[in-house]
Amino acid sequence: MIEDALLEAEEKMEKAVDVAKDNFAGIRTGRVNPGLFSGVLVDYYGAPTPLQQLASFQTPEARTLLITPFDKGSMQAIEAALRDSDLGANPSNDGTVIRITMPELTEERRKEYIKLAHSQGEDAKIAIRHVRRSGKDTIDKLVKDGDVGEDDGTRGEKELDALTKKYTDTVDALLKRKEAELSEV
Repeated sequence: MIEDALLEAEEKMEKAVDVAKDNFAGIRTGRVNPGLFSGVLVDYYGAPTPLQQLASFQTPEARTLLITPFDKGSMQAIEAALRDSDLGANPSNDGTVIRITMPELTEERRKEYIKLAHSQGEDAKIAIRHVRRSGKDTIDKLVKDGDVGEDDGTRGEKELDALTKKYTDTVDALLKRKEAELSEV
């Protein structure tokens, strides 16, 4: 029973780390990557559709991204969605592809992105600690109800603490890597 609680906690902690990875991928660094545009929704025939479902991406240069729509009729909608996004992108349309050249990051903007990364990293660690608290409550309830012994409960809590440390350390490592990436000129 404790193993089930630990397994469930580990799965949820893993999901929190995955969310942190996705959030970090959405923070722009010096090099343009398609992950920056994962949050862009395009009004495609009246339905908000993720940009990745409507086009393919190529990065011929570090700060240039080519977006090739699968449906040429969606070109104007994609261009409008990119212009309206908070990414600071200024798309240009040549009839077949949309070209985006991202401006060079300023020192001030880099600091803002580092703050954002720290905030998202802290959110992930808070989520992991919430999972720990939930797992601990489950273990305490099992001990209280007499389903498992106190020694097993204590051992389960120690394993839960080890899992918590492992996943918060993972988030810290991801954050450190992202911070180094953002600081790189």
